Amino acid sequence: MPGYSDFNRSTIETFHAQRGKGIGRWGDHLLLLTTVGAKSGRPSITPVVFVRDGERYVVMASMGGAPRNPGWYHNLVSNPVVTLEVETEKFRARASVAEGAERDRLFKVLGEVWPGFYDYEKKTTRVMPVVVLEPIAA
Repeated sequence: MPGYSDFNRSTIETFHAQRGKGIGRWGDHLLLLTTVGAKSGRPSITPVVFVRDGERYVVMASMGGAPRNPGWYHNLVSNPVVTLEVETEKFRARASVAEGAERDRLFKVLGEVWPGFYDYEKKTTRVMPVVVLEPIAA
């Protein structure tokens, strides 16, 4: 996987080897998000923490509380049709950014699964985007 950090490469390999279950400190709350590069047009895979909200999947563009949003976020804003790998399933989804009360509600749900999001929020002045991923019917 050229171009991936050792951490992401290792996490992606572990995800596939363990069929998306029991992945390190994230347990069963990790999915693989494939976006299409906003500038490059090339696919890129990123492991991200998720929660379910009904049939939807919800992730946060936290980047550990960095002052800017992660590259994958910019990619899906430009190209909102993405591919998700959840456990052994692989499917397409459409991304949208949650706003207002919906964003706040989903942020809390994400924080229950990964409390680190609360720490990340304190480290940055930006509002970390909460992204909703709705599966696209085949």
